[in-house]
Amino acid sequence: MKNKIKTLAIFFTLLLSFSSCETDDDLTFVAAPQGDFEFNNTFLSDYVLPAESTTNSNIGAIFSFNEADFDVQTNVSYELQSSILGDFTDATMVSALSNANNQIEVSIGTLKTLAEEYGIVAPNSGVLNFRVRAYPGDTSSTTEMFTSVQQLNVTLLEETTGGGSDIEPATWGVVGSGYNDWGSAGSDGQFYTTTEADVYVAYVTLIDGEIKFRENNDWASDLGDNDADGTVEAGGANITVTAGTYKITLNTAAATYTMEEFSWGVVGDAYNDWGATPDAKFYYDYTTDMFKVDVKLLDGEMKFRLNNAWDTSFPNDNITVAAGHYSISINLTDNTYTMEESDVWGIVGSGYNDWGATPDFALTQIQPDLYVGEIATLLDGEIKFRLNNDWASDFGDTGADGTLDAGGDNIVVTAGLYRVQMDTANGTYMLNKIQ
Repeated sequence: MKNKIKTLAIFFTLLLSFSSCETDDDLTFVAAPQGDFEFNNTFLSDYVLPAESTTNSNIGAIFSFNEADFDVQTNVSYELQSSILGDFTDATMVSALSNANNQIEVSIGTLKTLAEEYGIVAPNSGVLNFRVRAYPGDTSSTTEMFTSVQQLNVTLLEETTGGGSDIEPATWGVVGSGYNDWGSAGSDGQFYTTTEADVYVAYVTLIDGEIKFRENNDWASDLGDNDADGTVEAGGANITVTAGTYKITLNTAAATYTMEEFSWGVVGDAYNDWGATPDAKFYYDYTTDMFKVDVKLLDGEMKFRLNNAWDTSFPNDNITVAAGHYSISINLTDNTYTMEESDVWGIVGSGYNDWGATPDFALTQIQPDLYVGEIATLLDGEIKFRLNNDWASDFGDTGADGTLDAGGDNIVVTAGLYRVQMDTANGTYMLNKIQ
């Protein structure tokens, strides 16, 4: 009898085990949207789209959003959609994303193409409609989440005739301990051609030290000043300089040069409490023969002035501005200026501003995709590049190889003075330590 009971017990145990295995095989996991899925970055009030194709590859708009939750362990993909009708019954995909950054960047060229599809023509403005779709699995998934609709106001500019510059980079440059540690800390300071043959001009920020002028970043041909009298001699003596921003004019035919303090900047309660700190420095753009600065401003008033002093300034009346990030250009031929809201790249980190305790060190776009800043005083620590003093978009360097990586590793820096350059088209950057 005991053997029969034991046999029955084993039979029922096996039966239960088999039934349990069958049940496990039949289990399915159903994806179900959880929580909110929304944009989390700040959008501009107006996106100005230049007609020139040279800016088409620049970042036009950024769409950042929180991670979508479907309550299952699976990859989630995202796509940015556009809708001319606005209700997304005609939704088309603008760009797709399948990584952990949760950020989609759209170029100026793409925004211009969309604007044309919407029927917006220069020089008019209009609204583009966007949302982001999130879904698990492949694109055919019927389980999905959508952000709310984000409308962007865009303005298409007409292509201008003329207004370009015949100025070109010259073969001559500024080298020395006063500029680039005699060539070990980056290229020489660039001279540019002028309307006069054999006369070249450079706009450079120097530190205390010595300089010379040389051709093609090489010592085969260099000029110095033996008597400190404003004349140059081949292979002549080093020229002693003090820290400041200068306009240097070199006449190779007459063998003469001049140096004058020359730094235009933004001043006002909209920036530095009318001079409590140095003015926001303009950088020279030879392609337009204008000076440019990208800057974060406060609600208030501002003007432009020369050499952080009131001897020379314009316009006559203060310019009233609203808080925001701006790109400003000044034309010193007719003392005019243009000013528009714009994204501004900057340096943030323990190596500069304690990760945002004060505004980031702003870089200025002097040519398409090329951003510069000088002279940045950095501390021992780490830095990153980020947009508009905000973490919606940032670049680091994963691998410490001089290439930019979205959301990449912090960049280690040592204390000193730096010239900074960032090339968003090629995804590279340079930190040239000059002292």
